[in-house]
Amino acid sequence: MAIAWAVPSEDDAETAVNAVIAAGRAAAARHWVPATSGNFSVRIDETRVAITRSGVDKGALIPADVLIQSIDRPLLPGSSAEAALHLRLYADSPEIGAIFHTHGLNATVIGRAHVADGAVTLHGWELQKALAGITSHETHIEVPIFANDQDVAALSLRVADRLAEPPSAGHIRAPGYLLAGHGLYAWGRSAADAARHLEAFEVLFSQILLLRTYQP
Repeated sequence: MAIAWAVPSEDDAETAVNAVIAAGRAAAARHWVPATSGNFSVRIDETRVAITRSGVDKGALIPADVLIQSIDRPLLPGSSAEAALHLRLYADSPEIGAIFHTHGLNATVIGRAHVADGAVTLHGWELQKALAGITSHETHIEVPIFANDQDVAALSLRVADRLAEPPSAGHIRAPGYLLAGHGLYAWGRSAADAARHLEAFEVLFSQILLLRTYQP
């Protein structure tokens, strides 16, 4: 179903910029974006997003650190190369309202550990119900994993092709994916949804890692 976006205003842009700043600072407080890593974006309207510049400290973001980027235009000067991954998701999925990319320890390790599998499955964890549309710990949730690639254009194409495919039989596709040894992309219909998904993924991955090392 098509999304009916309201006529944009400068207030919409300011709201999106403030949401990006809040998301970056929250992630930094949780040590998910070390050494200026990660990037955050929030949709303004049908054609534009607010997105962090390259190389800025996400824990100390100010409005000047956030670009207003057209979804269907070349990246603005100062953009992170990875902004292309955000723009492709927004273009392909009009229902997405925010995308948050972090380099948290748990997500980065899980991605590298399972890259040969192409995905990691979440199953049996109560917290997975924090993901939109999930109502049971018994649901099998597929989180796609992609090998890291400095050719972001090629990577964006591979991600788009994979996300256009149905998930594995008996699985539901997660609102996020992993780049092996790199980090996590999580999204939602709003900035609040994306933030909830981001936190849920990080905790779920930490639970998986702890379970593998726990010796009763």
